Amino acid sequence: MDDDLAVLARERGRALFGYAYLVSGDARAAEDLVQDALVRTFARRRSGFTPDDAERYVRRAILTCYLDGVRRTQRWSRVRHLVGHDDHAPDPVHAAAAVVDVRTALATLAPQERVAAVLRYCEDLTVPEVAARMSLADGTVKRYLSTATAKLTHLLGESFPDASDDVPVLATRSTRPTTTATTQTGTPGKEQP
Repeated sequence: MDDDLAVLARERGRALFGYAYLVSGDARAAEDLVQDALVRTFARRRSGFTPDDAERYVRRAILTCYLDGVRRTQRWSRVRHLVGHDDHAPDPVHAAAAVVDVRTALATLAPQERVAAVLRYCEDLTVPEVAARMSLADGTVKRYLSTATAKLTHLLGESFPDASDDVPVLATRSTRPTTTATTQTGTPGKEQP
């Protein structure tokens, strides 16, 4: 087994590195991928292992290691905000007061305006996504958002982020399923403004 590893590293090492470089696009990552793939391949004894078989195993392990790393990075980026604190996070007292201010301001909005504003600015949905959730036309949602934004800006002043800001209005996201709006007759469909 050690002989297979030595032969593979000596004769096919550059080709394996080249393959790993093509997969990852980074020389250091390629070196790490080759090393990890060799360890994974030769950590267990395999019977009837030819040099060609070993190279195929290592190439597959390179691809698997790379894809595992990409998936791990993506998973981490989706939950990282749940674990750590932002270095430039606002003072907790100020943030709590801002949440209270936002809730008070949202309470002054009409129900449709409030839902549109929460979906757009807190859930970070696009206008078409908000329209789909509310079962309304895009133009109707834009009207609600325009009115809500004007009212909230008037009430909150500079503390209300506009659409270009990356700061969420509230720190939490709702995971409750949305319900379909009903008309005055009680049938599912578009609500009357």
